[in-house]
Amino acid sequence: MLGFMKKLTGDKQTKQLNTYYKKVQQINKLEPEMEKLTDEQLKAKTTYFKEQLEKGKTIQDLQIEAFAVVREAAKRVVGMRHFDVQLIGGMVLSEGNIAEMPTGEGKTLVASLSSYLRALEGKGVHVITVNDYLASRDRELIGGIHEFLGLTVGLNLPMMDQNQKKAAYQADITYGVGNEFGFDHLRDHMAYDPNQRVQRPYHYAIIDEADSVLVDEAKTPLIIAGKTGVSNELSYLCARVIKTFKEDEDFVFDPETKSTNFTDDGIAKIERGFDIDNLYDLEHQTLYHYVIQALRAHIMFERDVDYIVKEGKVLLVDAFTGRTMEGRSLSNGLHQAIEAKEGLELTEENKTQASITIQNYFRLYPVLSGMTGTAKTEEKEFQEIYSMNVIQIPTNRPIMRKDLPDQIFDTIDHKYKAVAKKVKELNAKGQPVLIGTTSILQSEKVADYLREHHLTFEVLNAKTVEQEVQLISIAGQKGRITVATNMAGRGTDIMLGEGVAELGGLYVIGTERNESRRIDNQLKGRSGRQGDPGVSEFFISLEDDLIRRFAREEAEKLKKKLKLDAEGRILNDKIIEFFDRTQRICEGSGYAIREYNIKLDDVLNMQRSTVYELRTRILEGRDLVPLIKTAVESFVKSEIEMTCSEEIIPEKWDTKQLVGNLSEVLPGGELSEIVGLMDQNKISGIVTAELEDYFTRLDKITENPQVLAAFPRYILSAVDHHWLAHLEAMERLKEGIGLRSYSQEDPMRQYGREGYALFTDMYHKIEREIGRQCAGIVRAIENQIGRA
Repeated sequence: MLGFMKKLTGDKQTKQLNTYYKKVQQINKLEPEMEKLTDEQLKAKTTYFKEQLEKGKTIQDLQIEAFAVVREAAKRVVGMRHFDVQLIGGMVLSEGNIAEMPTGEGKTLVASLSSYLRALEGKGVHVITVNDYLASRDRELIGGIHEFLGLTVGLNLPMMDQNQKKAAYQADITYGVGNEFGFDHLRDHMAYDPNQRVQRPYHYAIIDEADSVLVDEAKTPLIIAGKTGVSNELSYLCARVIKTFKEDEDFVFDPETKSTNFTDDGIAKIERGFDIDNLYDLEHQTLYHYVIQALRAHIMFERDVDYIVKEGKVLLVDAFTGRTMEGRSLSNGLHQAIEAKEGLELTEENKTQASITIQNYFRLYPVLSGMTGTAKTEEKEFQEIYSMNVIQIPTNRPIMRKDLPDQIFDTIDHKYKAVAKKVKELNAKGQPVLIGTTSILQSEKVADYLREHHLTFEVLNAKTVEQEVQLISIAGQKGRITVATNMAGRGTDIMLGEGVAELGGLYVIGTERNESRRIDNQLKGRSGRQGDPGVSEFFISLEDDLIRRFAREEAEKLKKKLKLDAEGRILNDKIIEFFDRTQRICEGSGYAIREYNIKLDDVLNMQRSTVYELRTRILEGRDLVPLIKTAVESFVKSEIEMTCSEEIIPEKWDTKQLVGNLSEVLPGGELSEIVGLMDQNKISGIVTAELEDYFTRLDKITENPQVLAAFPRYILSAVDHHWLAHLEAMERLKEGIGLRSYSQEDPMRQYGREGYALFTDMYHKIEREIGRQCAGIVRAIENQIGRA
């Protein structure tokens, strides 16, 4: 086995795997001893491990015996015994790294080891899956092992009520989909009562299909939005106007970054059509918002690729899984612009109330680990963003799949004809075929070509999601032809039917190179599980989306030098290098977009952390009076510094306005003597005396717990009001920041600087509002006492 490891992974990783393998041998030595234990004795091991941790042992000290216990429990509860390589996978996860294991190697069982080990610490383990079906399945299957060993296991699903969620999070191990954990985090930081919060502090997470969750989904932030009105008339009008616009004349579209904007002619056309002088004037900000969103909806979003229309509703399609994203909609009016484009009834516009990127959410976990079949190509990203290394785990049995060279054609038509011909040949001998496509549109195109050959097949895409698991699970049966978006049924094993191995196993056909080699490898990995035979082959063309977006001009030049056979197959030797290079450019572009997004969110993330920490302190009533005093003092100091600035001559100081502002936060104070003063030290002295008097009164009033309990709700509403306004301001700033590069300014530095200025201004408003709300309560109570 060690020789095989060395060949597979290279010297550096071999040393690492050798260390793991020595531990595996120790676990194997414990197996006879574990087999002799009764069920009760095996269960008692959990209590023993927890006691050892309390005495100062670490989880690494317990790892060997704990893994031996889980392996024995798995044999008794689910009739499955961990392979040696699965034990290695569990060790990789325990250390907070990514275990790369091909499809069919039993990643689900691997998670049972590290989740048990880290759950012994009593701080909660989150096991993240890519969909609700897998979360429920794994909770039942693997959760049974943990419950047998005396741990509690929870399931976190959308639409659960507060008490159900709380119970799920209080469990030792909690299963669920990553997005739902993220939304719960945001909702907890919108709560007005500590009892409304469901999560506890983060400890450790295992992410199944880590590349899908942490890379593919990382372009889309998690957003909780509130509904707000939208102008139906203006939306429909803008949609009609944009349909008349021509590319390069009225707008430009960059297929590489999938971004679009108006040309000068396009802007002039809008200004004439709406009878205005300047579209960019502040008074026309709303109109600009509607027309730019209408343009984006028209150009950047294609029906049956990016979304489908079902029962009069626009449902977004996840580009990587091919599934519709239930309950998800685009924010800032873009969803309504798509509805207007399709002539549908408009829903209410979403206004961001809380948001966080996938990257920044998962970086909240002190220890993060993951499993996937394909991660090595993205190792640099995992290391830089999540501080995780990718460890390639050897397969339990050697991979028998044959990965054939790509078949490359000049046109899409020639490509699909070749696919249909190949499928007909394979089907004639009964060999099952899985055809991977990159979109719903493409899956339906492939279906049209198959129909011409009178072939019987199943199409699996976002329109048939209900049948997904069932259709994928039988895709390896004799004579089956399955057309599917690439990621459909991910996490579901394709078992070979009787006699299929003798025919060569499952034949996987890719119909286009994907945005990264990793996704191509995922498709190939659907075949040849656990030593089964199988074949993979890609059919690609110079008209594919990847080439059109990233190498259109080069492809046009190449066409003049092509050598073709009668079926349009390209015979040039170095054509494959062109596709490989283009795919690497696409991977680099994807990484750059994710890196740009996280840099933008890092600015907001620091602000979010500050506001969330403030909210938590207020909500829990933690050091509430000192917090109020600090806010009032900071506001007062800032007001004096702004009014009595060294840049303004003392005669111009607006001390009357200063008295008005300070009186809002200092109830009953005598500040009139400040008016007309031209000495900052004297002004500060008078205000400091008033502050001390007010704080003495505040201390006396808040000695009553009932009075103190009234403060948080008022203060929280003040914080939330200004924070939401700030989120909108930051969104507008982000919309325009990309244009800064044209003026030789670094957009990121500008965004950071202007974002900080906006945040400082917002925080000053929060401090003022906290002061005002508290002053109002103090006045009311003092008046009540006075009247009594």
